[in-house]
Amino acid sequence: MLYSYFVYIVTNQNKTTLYVGVTNNIQKRISQHYFDSEHVKKSFAGKYNCYYLVYYEGFEDINQAILREKEIKKWRREKKDKLISEFNPQWEFLNHQIF
Repeated sequence: MLYSYFVYIVTNQNKTTLYVGVTNNIQKRISQHYFDSEHVKKSFAGKYNCYYLVYYEGFEDINQAILREKEIKKWRREKKDKLISEFNPQWEFLNHQIF
């Protein structure tokens, strides 16, 4: 199934910082995080070099995607780690899967 919207989690190289976001174009958004990390460092993801995709969920409805993003953002780090580990046990960088 093709999805129109995605909730995603990116991390830095050492997997010490997580960023949760929502987008309608995951490839473009990851590229924006990468560019910001390498150049301007204006966003949270840019400042902490978070552009390595470790988790994503697809949605057809933007409202459902936004609700899920807000839900995950409220979680403690341990709960986010568990979500990622259930989806991606080795915490592999999944950027190549979306390009």
